[in-house]
Amino acid sequence: MQNKSYMEERLGIGVSFDIGFREIIILKKKVQIYYVTGLCDTSVIQELMKKLIEINDFESNIRKLPEIIENRLVHQQVDPLQTMDEISDQILSGLVAIFVDGSRTALIVDVRKYPGRTPEEPDTEKVIRGSRDGYTENIIENTALTRRRLRDERLRHEMLKVGERSKTDVCISYLQDIADDGLVKYIKDKISEIKVDGVTMADKTIDEFFIDRKWNHYPLVRYTERPDVAASHLLEGHVLIIVDTSPSVIILPTTFFHHLQHAEEYRQTPAVGTFVRLIRYLGVFASLYLLPLWLLFAMDPTLLPKELAFIGINEEGNVPIVLQIILAEIGIEFLRMAAIHTPTPLSTSMGLIAAVLIGQIAIDVGLFSPEVILYVAVSAIGTYVTPSYELSVANKLTNLFLILAVGFFGVIGFVVGFSIQLLYLVNLKSLKTPFLWPFLPFNSKAIMHIFLRIPVPYSNERPSIVHPKNNYRQPKRKS
Repeated sequence: MQNKSYMEERLGIGVSFDIGFREIIILKKKVQIYYVTGLCDTSVIQELMKKLIEINDFESNIRKLPEIIENRLVHQQVDPLQTMDEISDQILSGLVAIFVDGSRTALIVDVRKYPGRTPEEPDTEKVIRGSRDGYTENIIENTALTRRRLRDERLRHEMLKVGERSKTDVCISYLQDIADDGLVKYIKDKISEIKVDGVTMADKTIDEFFIDRKWNHYPLVRYTERPDVAASHLLEGHVLIIVDTSPSVIILPTTFFHHLQHAEEYRQTPAVGTFVRLIRYLGVFASLYLLPLWLLFAMDPTLLPKELAFIGINEEGNVPIVLQIILAEIGIEFLRMAAIHTPTPLSTSMGLIAAVLIGQIAIDVGLFSPEVILYVAVSAIGTYVTPSYELSVANKLTNLFLILAVGFFGVIGFVVGFSIQLLYLVNLKSLKTPFLWPFLPFNSKAIMHIFLRIPVPYSNERPSIVHPKNNYRQPKRKS
């Protein structure tokens, strides 16, 4: 058979140890089986081979052998394929290919069993009450976690492949009767246009090809590892992009305020959820503007009324105040990066070293003033309060820009820097969606939903920014 020669050249049979091959004789005809050992369920392959070999004992019609084999494959998903390129791709994706001598088609059996961890709660999106499962690196499990929450026959999971060499599975998920057809088509076309060897960094690579961001530091897509969050956005009319080997799901389109939402707000009563949300907004505001404003008042105390004169600096230290803030901000980033790379048993020791030794000694020797340490710490806490890690890092860069603007130009620097930031955000778009919606363009109802956690029975309308086909979530309540 020519198939074996092709597979030896294409897949490296006999060279790559993980490419499995078995040839058996059934009714005096050769039957070849190809698979990847690490991506298949071995017990299922053994059962398939057992059923195939039993054909010799119970059948005799050699002309109907391909049909007999297809009928004997004890599996729920068997598809015939003819082109060798498609067959090779399916084998490398973890499926089994069965060739029968004399037949023009190969039978593809889905026995995939990808290595990976079990669903567990994401570290960055924990809640006090709520589900503890989260997406994993297995795209099949991820689509199942979504469908478990949305058992709707109109939920669509469309699979594409990206990467000339990696051939990574990319799934587009949406609700057919809610999501805008133009949005779905645009996303599929953009993904189909991606030309690259491989997407080993999974969703982030897709993001960079998908969104033309250049040097923009603000996130124009939202990531989540929680199936309940993803399902909620599907019901609003958003589209999900699920990439194999990544536990994060991309939500499109998104705005600035989508990055400030957290599942915890919806696991509490509306009043408590509103309180938590407003506190979170205060923390995000502090991460952006606390240090530039304090620096402005410290440099020019006349801007403060007498009642707030204590906000200034009592001990200036030996280093200019602007440089103190910059050094402290860099120190916080050192600690953040060290925490990522430090094994968990050592993280407590690292925190003690940073807080007791470095912090206190830096004040004693005059490198930092106590006020600088206080306000930098509050600003850092505001950064960690931000639900979206990508937005928190973007806000950190904006914060540094405003600090430098105030340090060099004072009040004028703050006004100009703030204006530049605002104009920059106004001009940002995520898939043609204004980044600052619902403030620009203005939508009063949506703004109310941003600041208040409205009870679910009164949240009748889907966000207009995604142009849903069906605008109403449920029948309106009678007053």
